Amino acid sequence: MKPAAGSTKTRKRIGRGTGSGYGGTSTRGHKGAKSRSGYSKKLGFEGGQMPLQRRLPKFGFKNINRVEYKAINLDAVQVIADKGNLDKVSLQDFVNAGVISTGQLVKVLGNGALTRKLEIEANAFSKSAESAIESLGGTIVKL
Repeated sequence: MKPAAGSTKTRKRIGRGTGSGYGGTSTRGHKGAKSRSGYSKKLGFEGGQMPLQRRLPKFGFKNINRVEYKAINLDAVQVIADKGNLDKVSLQDFVNAGVISTGQLVKVLGNGALTRKLEIEANAFSKSAESAIESLGGTIVKL
């Protein structure tokens, strides 16, 4: 048994004398930082030219106090309630439906319509969602 023709190559033996064709400079060219051992190009280095990340100005900021919610509309809540035949929709039901991951915060928004009375558990509600839920006699549980 042999490997298929052209599927294997012989290793390039660098620095084993001039007769090998890869002796002398060992394929590194002549002099300069790149020919030396221990050389590693710095991230973003452009050969001494002012790098792009230093040419561009800084801008914006990240608010460390930002609270990010996953938005879920009323029509999506209705679909989850219908599939599981639920009267109370909790955060765990959103996770089971694959709408959010565990640990994510949920805000229920008022897009779409509910068809029946539900108790909905979430971290936040929009005013339109609150009024739509309460108009059908449902209840809101803010966590």
